[in-house]
Amino acid sequence: MTSPNGKTAQELFSQSPYALTYNDIILMPGYIDFAPADVDLGTKLTRDITLKRPLVSSPMDTVTEHRMAIALALSGGIGIIHYNCTIEEQVQQVKKVRRFENGFILDPVVLSPDHKIADIQRIKQQHGFSGIPITEDGTLKTKLVGIVTNRDIDFETDSNRKLSDVMTKDLVTAQKGITLKQANEILRTSKKGKLPVIDKNGRLVALTSRRDLRKNRDFPDATKDKGNNLMVGAAISTKNEDRERLDALVEAGVSVVVIDAAQGDSVYEHDMIKHIKKKHPQLQVIGGNVATPRQAENLIKSGADGLRVGMGPGSICTTQEVMAVGRGQGTAVYYVASTAAKHGVPVIADGGISVIGQIVKALSLGASTVMCGSLFAGTDESPGEYVYRDGVRLKIYRGMASLEAMKAGGGKRYFTENKDIKVAQGVSGYVQDRGNMAELAAYLSQGLRLALQDIGVKSIKALHEGVKSGEVKFELRSPSAQREGGVHDLYSFSQTDAFTNSRNS
Repeated sequence: MTSPNGKTAQELFSQSPYALTYNDIILMPGYIDFAPADVDLGTKLTRDITLKRPLVSSPMDTVTEHRMAIALALSGGIGIIHYNCTIEEQVQQVKKVRRFENGFILDPVVLSPDHKIADIQRIKQQHGFSGIPITEDGTLKTKLVGIVTNRDIDFETDSNRKLSDVMTKDLVTAQKGITLKQANEILRTSKKGKLPVIDKNGRLVALTSRRDLRKNRDFPDATKDKGNNLMVGAAISTKNEDRERLDALVEAGVSVVVIDAAQGDSVYEHDMIKHIKKKHPQLQVIGGNVATPRQAENLIKSGADGLRVGMGPGSICTTQEVMAVGRGQGTAVYYVASTAAKHGVPVIADGGISVIGQIVKALSLGASTVMCGSLFAGTDESPGEYVYRDGVRLKIYRGMASLEAMKAGGGKRYFTENKDIKVAQGVSGYVQDRGNMAELAAYLSQGLRLALQDIGVKSIKALHEGVKSGEVKFELRSPSAQREGGVHDLYSFSQTDAFTNSRNS
């Protein structure tokens, strides 16, 4: 039966004959006596790690490498580097985040004098920038000899011309060790758009630009450790060979590790968590994935400092269909979070997040943060190149259980012991361009503030307390109510998200 003011979370889930997803529920409005700016989005990732924003990027090879992790950490969240790579490659990704300095690009794209204007045009189309440093052999191992910017090629009609013919050779450079303030002053006085930073041998070590300095001027919400370095996470598997990977990541300065397993309640994961807590007791460990209180209890007893919740709700995940195992994400988050809260362990809602409203619902059901894959996969900072389909700018997005990802190493999270027989539990597809991560994070954060204001709570902590006390209430949504709450009764409409519209307006 319905209630005039809605139901408590306990009533909602205990009385429902089905597992619920985010779209099955809606929150009741509360009393507003504060502005959106008064809402505090600070939250816990693990027992010991606090974030200013409840945003975590998924450890997928089309979502999180160092550029994503840097952008998200600067925005108050945290990125988890995937492990579909060698130990050395993952370690280098972590190190790039840890040594990042605001405003400096430490791994700039470079070309050689023998490359052509067409190569610049390709980079601009794929990555959105065109100021490219030119080194002797097109790598960072040789001297800087020039730079090509838009003004060098704007009126060039022959795309086959070599860059040696058009590049600017009279360069304004800075020496390694320069501060951000000093770089800003050089750019201001020289009126240049780009400033290469070189070492004593003339090799390029960093690049900064007028645009990046404006964008990176201040990040008061950045996720940093006591040493003022950006924090970053990394994924490892439950397999014994990843203990070597673990040691290398710890040496590189990783802030937290995520045990990446589709079904986390296994003797393999229990043993891995115990091993980590014994050998590296200072390191925070996130276990998962889980969907039931029993699973949660087992991982917490093993030493997990955080839990990752979700079996099959992701947009590219087919686990529930293929394996007939999993749970509706709303129900999974509520019951796991309720159990974990008794032990002071935060929960990450992983999967099923595509809009602000679903983030709000995940947080209201007890999650402290949300892990996003498809939502972040279309940003400039995600790995991969942009492509065009029917005039729409897209990026590839694939599940770690897709055949393509498993061939690259993703099968480690699915106990694929027989390397010749692979059962896909995910697909590959494309997601729409979402611009840069900083703007997306700002948009999501403001949306969360507005939503919490509507509920009548000033923080994520207050939201959790309100749900526990029964002050914050919910209601089930019938299929007709879900239809009514979405777009309906229009002759036609444009199928783009609000963020895309806000960027283009």
